[in-house]
Amino acid sequence: MKRSSILLAVFFNSLIAATTRAEDPQPQAEAKPAAPAADREALFQQFEATLSGVKLVGRFTILGKDDGPLAKEEYTIESVTKLPDGDYWLFKARIKYGANDVTVPLPLEVKWAGDTPIITLTDFTIPAMGTFSARVVIYDNKYAGTWAHGKAGGHLFGVIEKAAAAVPKEPAP
Repeated sequence: MKRSSILLAVFFNSLIAATTRAEDPQPQAEAKPAAPAADREALFQQFEATLSGVKLVGRFTILGKDDGPLAKEEYTIESVTKLPDGDYWLFKARIKYGANDVTVPLPLEVKWAGDTPIITLTDFTIPAMGTFSARVVIYDNKYAGTWAHGKAGGHLFGVIEKAAAAVPKEPAP
């Protein structure tokens, strides 16, 4: 009886090992643990520093309108701070788009591809400007992405520059 129990145990272990090898012929890479909180916090601090007190200065395209020079764009970002809920950040931004020039607080979702932030908007309404969708990658003091506004859309790209500090006005004598 003891010998048959040992044979049964060996058989089942062999069967399980063979089944596992047949189902998964390639060795699996070990799953990487999520970034430690300290690393994530460092990424957040770097993101805030990169996008606070800056101008995004660049160009954008309009799909279907490939002739002529590229249109200029400029966004001044006063500050970026992490909001307590989820992946949302508060951008205090001045946006120049066409005839519009407005400063607005924008709660925007930021997703991360490793150490690279991607600003996301999906059907996001900006007061006095309309509804937009976009994906904008921030990397090495540059930005690039796609945008849509109604039926129009295209690409955008440029550099991130430190904004000139506002000079306080002296009181009149």
